[in-house]
Amino acid sequence: MDEKRLEAFEKMLAAVQEEYAGILSSMDKMKAEGKVKTVTYQQLMSRKLMYQNILSLYQIYGLVEEEQC
Repeated sequence: MDEKRLEAFEKMLAAVQEEYAGILSSMDKMKAEGKVKTVTYQQLMSRKLMYQNILSLYQIYGLVEEEQC
């Protein structure tokens, strides 16, 4: 993997991890407010699952360690 491609991968990985953390934070806040049956919460759940799958694929292929996800 050339340097430019590796840099792009690292940037994408960081963005995915950051987005996933933001989604979890938003869901926790909404859950504390009792808003788990809202459309917004359900949309966040869908996005959480999507990002979780992406991070799982990174793990399967040995591109990240489990602690990073």
